[in-house]
Amino acid sequence: MKKIAVILSGCGVFDGAEIHEAVLTLLNIELQGASYQCFAPNIDQHHVINHITGEEMSEKRNVLVESARIARGEIKDLKELNISEFDALALPGGFGAAKNLCDFALKGADCEINEDVANACRAFADAKKPAAYICIAPTIIPQVYAAGTLATIGNDLDTANGVNALGAAHQNCAVNDIIVDESAKVISTPAYMLATNIREAASGIEKAIAQLVKMS
Repeated sequence: MKKIAVILSGCGVFDGAEIHEAVLTLLNIELQGASYQCFAPNIDQHHVINHITGEEMSEKRNVLVESARIARGEIKDLKELNISEFDALALPGGFGAAKNLCDFALKGADCEINEDVANACRAFADAKKPAAYICIAPTIIPQVYAAGTLATIGNDLDTANGVNALGAAHQNCAVNDIIVDESAKVISTPAYMLATNIREAASGIEKAIAQLVKMS
């Protein structure tokens, strides 16, 4: 059975992992006959957002602890990820991917990637093991892979320009489709960068995970 490492970035679309995308990722891994282990960096979130009002809250939350909500407690510190135990990697989106795993949402093309995230993602890249980046998570691709690696966040011009400025080659993509860089073994799909409902998000994620397992 193929085993997929999944990196989460908290719990909640505005300050962590997008919950629908995370659950759909885990579901489709199992539907493809593979298994998964969730990981997250043991760091504070950039901030905490009230998901009813959209306002920032005056409290701190830990990315690993919050991600454990989605993983039902079955999660490990990202520092513990041993690439030899896994066949592929998946990163669901949500603003946590661009606030906690890296700070693209805050600094754009001047962003930096969390050290543990960089080490894990680059290990998969160096080993030529496939990886799927979903929604806003493809902004991490040019921080991991060689210049010119194909990636998509859908068709938002400003975000696409930021991805290109970091060194990737952005491709516009429909919500129900994927972009595959065969050489780098990197898959990306827009999900909620374009989706207006969970069914639309599921359509691209299903294809991305199917391709991920096929390539692993």
